[in-house]
Amino acid sequence: MYAFLEHLTPEHMYAINCFVQMEMMEAGYASLGEFHYIHHQTDGSHYSNVAEMANTVTDAACQSGIGLTLLPVFYEQGGVDGRPLTDGQLRFGNTTDTYDKLWEQARNYGDSAISDFHLGIAPHSLRATSLSSLGHLVKNYTNVPVHIHIAEQIAEIEEIENAFGARPVEWLMEQTDVDSRWCLVHATHLSEFEVDALAQSGAIAGLCPVTEANLGDGIFPCVDFLSKGGAIGVGTDSNISVSFVHELRMLEYSQRLHHRQRAMLSTNNQSTGRTLFDAAITGGAQAVGRKTGKIATGYLADFISLDNAHIDLLSLENDYILDSWIFASKDELIKDVISAGRHMVKDGQHVKRNDFRQLFHKTIRELRNLI
Repeated sequence: MYAFLEHLTPEHMYAINCFVQMEMMEAGYASLGEFHYIHHQTDGSHYSNVAEMANTVTDAACQSGIGLTLLPVFYEQGGVDGRPLTDGQLRFGNTTDTYDKLWEQARNYGDSAISDFHLGIAPHSLRATSLSSLGHLVKNYTNVPVHIHIAEQIAEIEEIENAFGARPVEWLMEQTDVDSRWCLVHATHLSEFEVDALAQSGAIAGLCPVTEANLGDGIFPCVDFLSKGGAIGVGTDSNISVSFVHELRMLEYSQRLHHRQRAMLSTNNQSTGRTLFDAAITGGAQAVGRKTGKIATGYLADFISLDNAHIDLLSLENDYILDSWIFASKDELIKDVISAGRHMVKDGQHVKRNDFRQLFHKTIRELRNLI
């Protein structure tokens, strides 16, 4: 990864973002919360516009049509002990002063470029953000989404517990006013107390089940969390598989494997597919600060349509459609995707697919020749 970062230019960043945003839309995502790490040149020095890399994400969204909530990552230190950043991490690093400048420039650029643009903050984690800087961000950036990596791996939890005397989610809940504008990404390993506290806070548990399975991170306690009124959102993280369906399927199947029971996330009134879909679109909308997730006056026109002529959906009605799409299809049922009224996926393909593929292929060939 760091060898790759040594050569990544703003032009490369733009091409890669165009392609992955296209893939996301073809997979059924109408909006994106971009946890954006890479801000600077390879030695850590700033571009003349400190937000140049962040603005490439916005430029790509202008072309792809996806609804964008940009989340510039604040990454300050190499570990909870405060050690300095090294090597590839230098491209991530900011002080609170430089982050404030970056955020302001990214906001001005995004607001002028996209009518439904949103901007939040992303203190990377309790490992990479000092406690004083976390306090600065929370105090100075109000009424915007806050995303933070929190409890992805056991080693991370042990590191925080040794340093702070509490588990990450427990410590964050006690020290910070975590509320509905927060999204705790990879909240994978939670104690019973943390499940209760996170559910009651109104914050979103940001889950990436395919990535969490691919990395062997662990299984989120979704059954307990939802039963206590918790809210979830799902997204694609490492791009092992860019698929809304795969994320929901993995989430449900992980619960079945853990509890050794079937249909774990169904309710007396809703099928498993309906429960997963409703939770994901409602929680996802909250996590990115986007007024969507339902068809109602004043809400953005974010829609997907499925190919009801496909053999996997023949003669199905109501929630059986969602169940078949999520659990019995080959992930080829997306027909149309509309984001804020922008009809960008038609007959299963993004309207700019050929242009984005050509640009991405050129970019990947260049990078592979350099690494």
